[in-house]
Amino acid sequence: MTQVDGRFEMLSRLYADDRPPSALVEMLSEFHRRKISYCYWKGSRRLQAVFAGEGDVDLLIARADQHRAQAVLLEQDFKLFPSVADREHPAVLTLLGYDEKSGRLVHAHLHFRLTIGNGLLKNHRIPWEEALLARAVFHPTLPIRTLDPTSDALLLVIRACLELRRLNPTALGAWQATTRKFALDRADLVARVDPSALRALAADLLGEELADVVTGALYSKRPLERQLAIRRQIRRHCAVYRSYGAVEAGVRTAGRTLLWIAGYVNKRFLHAPRPWNRRAPGGGCMVAIIGVDGSGKSTAVATIRTWLGSKIDVIPMYFGTGDGRPSLLLLPLKLIQPSILRIVRRKRKGGSSTEVREHVPGPLYSVLLMVWAAAVALDKRAKLAAACRGTNRGLVVLTDRYPQDQIIGFNDGPLLTRLAAAPRLLRQFESAVYGLARRLPPDLVIKLVVTPETAARREPQMYLAVIRERVAALQRLQFPGARVVCVDAERPLPEVIRSIKREIWQLI
Repeated sequence: MTQVDGRFEMLSRLYADDRPPSALVEMLSEFHRRKISYCYWKGSRRLQAVFAGEGDVDLLIARADQHRAQAVLLEQDFKLFPSVADREHPAVLTLLGYDEKSGRLVHAHLHFRLTIGNGLLKNHRIPWEEALLARAVFHPTLPIRTLDPTSDALLLVIRACLELRRLNPTALGAWQATTRKFALDRADLVARVDPSALRALAADLLGEELADVVTGALYSKRPLERQLAIRRQIRRHCAVYRSYGAVEAGVRTAGRTLLWIAGYVNKRFLHAPRPWNRRAPGGGCMVAIIGVDGSGKSTAVATIRTWLGSKIDVIPMYFGTGDGRPSLLLLPLKLIQPSILRIVRRKRKGGSSTEVREHVPGPLYSVLLMVWAAAVALDKRAKLAAACRGTNRGLVVLTDRYPQDQIIGFNDGPLLTRLAAAPRLLRQFESAVYGLARRLPPDLVIKLVVTPETAARREPQMYLAVIRERVAALQRLQFPGARVVCVDAERPLPEVIRSIKREIWQLI
């Protein structure tokens, strides 16, 4: 057994007690078995964090092995997630894998060319792939090939000269963190790299005139970002490797920056069905998480959104009328609702946290309920249309609740059934909205199942009798055209979340 084989076996034993080998370890093991030429090239100092699932895996792949490398990842259940707006270099592929037991996503970038630049435009392709791969070595303790320290040091200087610019939009907001990362990488390499070896490699790849420049840059006491003269020399030398001239590169970067900012605003505030980062492979999908109050819907939706939303485009959608984020349509009514509830103290059957009584509603209650029902129906119709557009555009739409008209009076059903005297046209309008929900079913419905006693314990303000009715109604709910999965939400939250993640990953 070779030393490398021993590392893979050691990591497999390390994970054997609580989880199988991670998606990353399995992928690298298969690369090793198939003799695929590759190496990790974004700074070996950060490899421990990468293996802990806290960083992306940037692999330089030999051109002759690019298709075999893709095949390995696809066989390991990695999935290709294309970038929108032509943001990714054509020589770079992004794939995500899912390590089920840890619940982490493994973010792998396959680089078939050595591309360098800011986060929105990799404008330089440095033709050193064969030379760097030929010098790649196995990490002393981890089962991965990485740049040898001398090559790592040379690339660090080149990347600093081409990437550390305050006009870099992705580094501008985190300038101190970015420069600190380069400084730590540099300090680590200075302690391990022989200056004469660095000079020899720089002379071979850059020419004698820049060999001393690069060596001096690494060992200088000045930070890399402040060595302006050296940076100008390197940029001038690498100008021939640019994909776009200075003017076009500036225009493209500015345009992508505007899209990047718009995407951030949309992700953070607007939630419009517009792609801004990465689409789901094979088109978008809609996942609805439903359950009675106290089953953990909101927690599950927030957790899944954080898990997926950092990597791909996820649109959250709240179909309820309770404590979730209200739409602009419902917000004014939600603001005046406390005042109205002080006037109308009683509700017909269907409430869960107020006194429930059977009575004939008065004129005021009836008018207010009709206004509220019309607003809720309009809101749901708009959200259903947005969810459909989002999935058509390649987004993952994640909904908290989903409209249904199978069980009257419970679980997000129609409201006007509580009134005998509601106008016919208003009833037809509300009915049409719920009919639209039947025509646009989710791709996946996750039912969070708990006992009435558990729900009552988690939501003590609710009435147990109503909870029992809602739990029974939830069991009867069907969603023709959707895959429905029941998840036991009595289990600890991490287990529930892992079950939901598994189902969503199989769907994507």
